[in-house]
Amino acid sequence: MAILAQLALEVFSVERLPGLAEQARARLDRLGYLNVHMTYGNGSVGWPEHAPYDAIVVGAAAPNIPQPLIEQLAERGRLVIPVGPRQSQILTLVEKHAGTLQMRQITSCVFVPFIGEYGWPSDESP
Repeated sequence: MAILAQLALEVFSVERLPGLAEQARARLDRLGYLNVHMTYGNGSVGWPEHAPYDAIVVGAAAPNIPQPLIEQLAERGRLVIPVGPRQSQILTLVEKHAGTLQMRQITSCVFVPFIGEYGWPSDESP
């Protein structure tokens, strides 16, 4: 978050675990990053209350690109997300132009799984 806070006027972050969100918030506050807004919840549905977003960076793998994230992406916005099966994904760049999506595969990768409505069930083993 601190790196994104250096690059953007405002950063909105969704953390799945309340304790991690609280720790991150406290650390960012201590470091003086006051432009980061954090909540906890289902990151696979984004944070619609503050949409649209010029850029969305996803730090967990999804089996498919979550529709809510596409809907929250601003016109000319960019979404970077690892997409694919739990064992191996493709880092994908999605750009929205005139309401249509352009997708480009960047590189192979392996991220932790998205847990939630547009990810995998929390009880499924890796």
